[in-house]
Amino acid sequence: MKQDRRAFLRTTALAAAAAGTSMAVTPVAAQTAAQAMREPRELPRGMTFATLMNDGIARLGLRTERGIFDVAVAESDFSENAPTTIDAVFNGQGDFAGIRRLLDKASASANPARYFVAVDQAPFGPCVTNPEKIVCIGLNYRKHAAETGNPVPKEPILFNKFNTALNNHRGTIAVSEEDAMQFDYEAELVIVMGRTARNVSEADALKYVFGYAVGNDFTARDLQRRSSQWMLGKTLDGSAPVGPWLVTADQIDGDNLKIECRVNGQVRQSSNTNDMVFNCKQLVSYISRYFTLKPGDIIFTGTPEGVIAGFPKDKQVWLKAGDKLTTTIEKLGDLEFKLT
Repeated sequence: MKQDRRAFLRTTALAAAAAGTSMAVTPVAAQTAAQAMREPRELPRGMTFATLMNDGIARLGLRTERGIFDVAVAESDFSENAPTTIDAVFNGQGDFAGIRRLLDKASASANPARYFVAVDQAPFGPCVTNPEKIVCIGLNYRKHAAETGNPVPKEPILFNKFNTALNNHRGTIAVSEEDAMQFDYEAELVIVMGRTARNVSEADALKYVFGYAVGNDFTARDLQRRSSQWMLGKTLDGSAPVGPWLVTADQIDGDNLKIECRVNGQVRQSSNTNDMVFNCKQLVSYISRYFTLKPGDIIFTGTPEGVIAGFPKDKQVWLKAGDKLTTTIEKLGDLEFKLT
């Protein structure tokens, strides 16, 4: 009995030690597993998403020839386990294939009009609704650096915006309520992340990209210059319009796209993303060296020449309430907003 008891105690101690060792590594393994579960198993292809707003609630939209397909409405009727928000898509919730099944069922239904919204009547929200990070790149076009009298950067210049800056297609920015006067446009290509990226190589960087969108890094230059930090002039409420479309990465070459900004119909910026100092894969790789990029994070990749701040001082006519701005990027569409 004593020998059996000693054997039992030895076995229990070894089991406890093993359990202790297991417990020591479990949190790391659990964290890795949990992160993997929060991401799409594979990124969607051949899709163009939008966000539709209904009483402040964001719903997933899919661009089709019939209009914007309201995935949430179709899911409520046909139940195919499809994701119904863009956040759910980024988090790997639901079945991507379910979106296609819903589209087929809705199109064949007795009342297909229930499931489609005309683009010109759509209540758009930001195409990305809840990024953990909004990372922005300064002076990333060669001609823009030249027009502002700055050298071409040797490494990407990073700054940030906050989620309160997010805005949408046909949104407004209340410049008349801000402690600033020198408002400027910055047409920009936006990269949207689809997978967690940390220390990724340039060769692999684009595998982590979900898609691309049109953005405008709307800026108050007088606030930007108040200190050595740019943030104050960059992150006013509503100063990060993005959308209306989020186009999956397989359809876009982000390094060769025409980009344009118009103010009240007049062309102010006209360039191509091939003038970027650091291209898309270089930016994703560089940023991931220093902090983790997660699904749904967005990167404003910089603006081309033609900004008001690049004009001689006697020709700088700043934006004002009533101005209408349109940012256009090839294959990504038009992003419109108005100043009030």
